[in-house]
Amino acid sequence: LHVISRDTSEQAWFEAQRLLSALSPETVAAAQQSLARSESEGQRRMRQLHRGGDDFGEGIDARRLEIYPNLWSGVGLVRGGAGTALVGSHEEVADRITQYAELGLDHFILSGYPHLEEAYIFGEGVRPILRRRGLLGGEAGAATPTGPARTAFLPRIGDVSAS
Repeated sequence: LHVISRDTSEQAWFEAQRLLSALSPETVAAAQQSLARSESEGQRRMRQLHRGGDDFGEGIDARRLEIYPNLWSGVGLVRGGAGTALVGSHEEVADRITQYAELGLDHFILSGYPHLEEAYIFGEGVRPILRRRGLLGGEAGAATPTGPARTAFLPRIGDVSAS
């Protein structure tokens, strides 16, 4: 699951729009043609979220690809696999992660573009909110059996890793 988290929702959606604006209709069409050949049921469903990119055109508003509050399918226009992103303020992203936890999800593999910068933004903006809500266990930097990448262990949510 990708994350685009900023101080405000407007800033996060601006970033989603910036990513979308870097794509040409030809790039999206080529990626979708390749993804359409996949036999993966998950990939087929991912393509359904944005209608196989059929609605994509230059100047498209990123919010047209919002499929649930703060859940954006824009990444899946050009990428197989994890093609959705949580987009919003730190508080909104924490709300969605909390919802996932309430549904029973207990492990997350989070990513973003660029990877390192988004990991820091998430760590500084969203993790403190999750900690205040009692969803994070352990202290940042504490050693774990699998090393420092798992220091975001959540007793109820499991693991938040940035890749």
